[in-house]
Amino acid sequence: MGKRRLFGTDGVRGTANTDPMTADLALKLGMAAGHTFTRGEHRHTVVIGKDTRLSGYMLEPALTAGFIAVGMDVVLVGPVPTPGIAMLTRSLRCDLGVMLSASHNTFEDNGIKLFGPDGFKLSDDIESEIEDLISNGMEDLRAPPDKLGRARRLDDGTGAVRYIEFVKNTFPRNLRLDGLKIVVDCANGAAYRVAPTVLWELGAEVIPIGVNPDGFNINKDSGSLHPEHMAEQVGTHQADIGIALDGDADRLVVCDETGRIIDGDQIMAAIATQWHESGQLQGNAVVATVMSNLGLERYLSSIGLCLERTKVGDRYVSERMEEGGFNLGGEQSGHVILGHHATTGDGIMAGLQLLAILVEKQKPASEILRLFEAVPQVLQNVRLADKSIADRVLEASLVKDAISAAEGRLNNSGRLLIRKSGTEPLIRVMAEGDDADEVNAVVRDVASVIEATAA
Repeated sequence: MGKRRLFGTDGVRGTANTDPMTADLALKLGMAAGHTFTRGEHRHTVVIGKDTRLSGYMLEPALTAGFIAVGMDVVLVGPVPTPGIAMLTRSLRCDLGVMLSASHNTFEDNGIKLFGPDGFKLSDDIESEIEDLISNGMEDLRAPPDKLGRARRLDDGTGAVRYIEFVKNTFPRNLRLDGLKIVVDCANGAAYRVAPTVLWELGAEVIPIGVNPDGFNINKDSGSLHPEHMAEQVGTHQADIGIALDGDADRLVVCDETGRIIDGDQIMAAIATQWHESGQLQGNAVVATVMSNLGLERYLSSIGLCLERTKVGDRYVSERMEEGGFNLGGEQSGHVILGHHATTGDGIMAGLQLLAILVEKQKPASEILRLFEAVPQVLQNVRLADKSIADRVLEASLVKDAISAAEGRLNNSGRLLIRKSGTEPLIRVMAEGDDADEVNAVVRDVASVIEATAA
């Protein structure tokens, strides 16, 4: 397989109506992916969901045309969270699932995420296979006129209703949310109807914000990337907890009743502790990426658990969970994968697990959802003129020498991580350790060398 060019850390992503995120590419991707997942003689079907950004109206019909052109039927479900598409792909016995979303990015961007018939994101090898088909032309993929696919839209909200019931069933049956006041920020994204409905039907008093999408305001000053608005509303309404989702609701950030932010590492620690105590945690480990804080690793070790690390991307976390038989994993950014229930990160589902802990412990969130102190961690992004020069910059001798010197300065009391972004023209420089001043200095020095080399 060749090196992937279109696919990044989480599908294909870019500025809408600009290469590669164009209607033309969406059509070709639909044809190539549809052909790749046409296996056997049955009638093949793909389910397509989207978030609320304007460009979904352009990309959805283009993808639909591509799938129909290779003989695949299309089920359109409209706005639904990304984990909902993972679930519906399996529930509807589809051969492929597609989510149109650029996750936490603002409306100018969009993305295409693909799920196999098992509900898992595609492997690097399958993505490379799809890219090869796109590069080699579409002529041989077209179905004859009598074999074209058909499209139908679930206008009655069947897809969202199925997902709501699915998520509610992951909450302990003997518990209710009666008496809890919850602020939920839906980022004007895909969960703007689903998340408040789930919480209300389970008994909570719900204060919904970020639930008025207009095609342009997805993730704008709201959601998991801007949790300060949620925290402010928690104080205003004297709520017990706040939950902030991103645009496609596959990640969350939480705040306690005091407004203090709780990130993905703390969320995983809380769920791991609860599941470990109740005997639900499989493999005595949590799977996280190289970005998770050293404090999480130390905390898990203190209660007899291990932290397994993968490269960045929740699909790599999911793959390791499958390989090792683990059932809890995620990312510091708030992707949390609950292997008992889901194949990908699910912000609403992870939030329900935290709420179950609050109900069972009968204590405020500030006492039970912050289990460790994070060590100082600094991340600096170095922007490049083009993604294509990242490898050359990282291979430069001056950069390698700077990295080696930085690792020596941190010694055994911290970590240094240098990686290129899978979705943007960036090189990310991250360091953490017990000495905050040293961590800041290390990041600053390495980033300056990278900037000078890239200039």
